[in-house]
Amino acid sequence: SSSTSKELFSDLTRHLCADFKPSEYLNQRLAAGDFDEYPFTMLKILEAIPQSPIHHPEGCVWNHVCLVVDYGAQVRQQSRDPLVFMWAALLHDLGKAKTTRERRGRITAYEHDTVGMHMAVEFLSELTEDEALIKKVSMLVKYHMHPLYILKKLPFGNLQAMKADTDIREIALLGFCDRMGRTGSNGEDENKSINEFLIKCGIKNSPLSLFSHINHR
Repeated sequence: SSSTSKELFSDLTRHLCADFKPSEYLNQRLAAGDFDEYPFTMLKILEAIPQSPIHHPEGCVWNHVCLVVDYGAQVRQQSRDPLVFMWAALLHDLGKAKTTRERRGRITAYEHDTVGMHMAVEFLSELTEDEALIKKVSMLVKYHMHPLYILKKLPFGNLQAMKADTDIREIALLGFCDRMGRTGSNGEDENKSINEFLIKCGIKNSPLSLFSHINHR
């Protein structure tokens, strides 16, 4: 029922914003069957979505999302809106459920960012009337691949639209966590490339020092 859905939403919000490793709570709720009801099924299905073993040795999309959320928890104090930032970390790859394909032996998820934006709106609209939250989270989901697009000069990048729709530092923060949420990532390298992205976006005077905040385990 919607009342229990809304309770779960507020519990998730609390744990995303407070826990050192929110994935522990997420996995408890998943194991307890709490994600068996719509819209939480949009998270549950991510367990069944494979990823490229080359780019994502950690396995399925859910494993990756849990890592990203835990890295997010370590840098969320640098976000201008930790609530928005952490929900974006949790929902950033929803679109992979609809876009993941195997093509000639390669697993791809083209356009998962734009598809995911619509899915994030759908997910959150079931749980909250906070239009500003829904808009901000879905825009971070839409542009979360832009650090890669802009650094690699890929045609999918739209710098002007991203600047109009989001706070670029928040995209940089999410992009860093997305890259760190893979087995075998190098924090210093990822920090450097995120700052290159900021410079390419015209933000030269305020580099992010995220690597120093990561608890190396």
